[in-house]
Amino acid sequence: MTNHSEAAGAPGTEQVTLRNPAELAEALPYLLGFRPEDSIVLVALHRGRFGGRVRIGIPERPGDWPSVADEMARCLVSGCKRREGIPDGIVAFLCRDPKAHETGRQTMEHLRPLAQSLRTACGGLDVPVVETLCIADDHFWSYSCPVAECCPPDGTPLAASGTSVTAAAMTYAGIQVRRPLRETRARLAPWQTAAVAEQERALDAAAMALVPRILSGAPRAEIAGETLDLAQRVWRRFGHAPAGGDTLETDLRDDEQLAHDEAARLILGLQDRLTRDHAAEWMEGDEAPLALRLWRALARRCVGPYGEHAAAPLTLAGWVAWSLGDRVEAGEALDMALEADPRYVFARLLMEACSADLDPELVRRSLRKSREDRILAASETGSEGGGDVDVHGDVDSHGDGDGDGDGDGSGVGVRSGAGGVADVAVGPEGGSATGQAGAEESEESEESEDSRESSEARMMRALEAALRRRGPRRSGAGKGPAQAGAHATRRPQGRRRVGRQGSRRDG
Repeated sequence: MTNHSEAAGAPGTEQVTLRNPAELAEALPYLLGFRPEDSIVLVALHRGRFGGRVRIGIPERPGDWPSVADEMARCLVSGCKRREGIPDGIVAFLCRDPKAHETGRQTMEHLRPLAQSLRTACGGLDVPVVETLCIADDHFWSYSCPVAECCPPDGTPLAASGTSVTAAAMTYAGIQVRRPLRETRARLAPWQTAAVAEQERALDAAAMALVPRILSGAPRAEIAGETLDLAQRVWRRFGHAPAGGDTLETDLRDDEQLAHDEAARLILGLQDRLTRDHAAEWMEGDEAPLALRLWRALARRCVGPYGEHAAAPLTLAGWVAWSLGDRVEAGEALDMALEADPRYVFARLLMEACSADLDPELVRRSLRKSREDRILAASETGSEGGGDVDVHGDVDSHGDGDGDGDGDGSGVGVRSGAGGVADVAVGPEGGSATGQAGAEESEESEESEDSRESSEARMMRALEAALRRRGPRRSGAGKGPAQAGAHATRRPQGRRRVGRQGSRRDG
């Protein structure tokens, strides 16, 4: 569920007055910052002004509608109560394109019980639903107006995109509509092209090359340094390409510049939690847009049985998008990360913070402090004296720092898919017969780990303190139906890795 507290764009600089259902329907994309698809949207009203709003995908099973309506109503009212006070009223929107051989009117009638569930749920919290609109097939219907002359049974056509008086007023006020959510998700979804087989073979080959190095006791810092060096070379390569804006065409060009073997090495390298934390520091300035393009490209390469590996690049994409001010893409990327791996703590943490409208500067400060600590440690000990320091700073070889108490969180889990070789999970707690090969390195760096707080632990502590200042967490935050941008139908995933006793819980 996406939970917002402000209008999209630059609210407060201009005032736009909406007088009727038609203008409400045309204003919805500007209120959210994107055109909702297959969505329930609730918008709070405070003394005639719009306040908080929540969105969730429409569940396919009508039996789920009452519980979803109850959860949305509680989420919106409790969030508004913490910020602006209890709303005076709520406007509800149901957005769905007709299915094959279905008319817009039939879609509207099919969703009527959902509209009633929303009215009942909000009324149960003593907040009336003042208007309920269904938007389908470029028409809108009002469930609240029974007058045919005002709201005809076949619906009222919506003005062409960007041509209405409402659109002009919103644009003048500086409020923009971004790309549809399906395009945002398409930029992050795994490939479905003829190149999938070749990318999967590259992932298998990279796994087969990496596992023996880990089992033979290769320093974790060495592997992490190689991953981060390669990542920097790739996103700098992106920066040298002709500028084309942040578009699907840019994604295609990035895909052409990223070799299959490079993508495979980066995807597997980012499964290490601390390597991922170091990569998250490319979050501002000229680095951030280029890093975001790389994380999108890597998420698209997590094909076949490597779907779960997408949690790391998707979480990084969500974090950088949030840091750059794009909460829409951030919510979608983090939601997709939790689809790939529901136990991924970093994604869940960022999801809750983003949904609560916290300032990403909290996370940026934590990452800057971690980087400063590494630089200080490197200057004090010298890189030649400590096995846990490389050109990017220290990459510790053990420690969990999950914050959820349910796993070690620091192993590198790798599988060989097409080759039929048994899956291998390597972590400090074991997981394979030879999994203790790196024990000496873990012991050597234990003192270093104890003396320096992990980036994730630092971020979790800062964000949880900020959430406590905001008030009680809303029910279900960051999981289940309360994930930002969640859809009732989840995209299918590849086979989950097996034999992962020592693999990460959070990535």
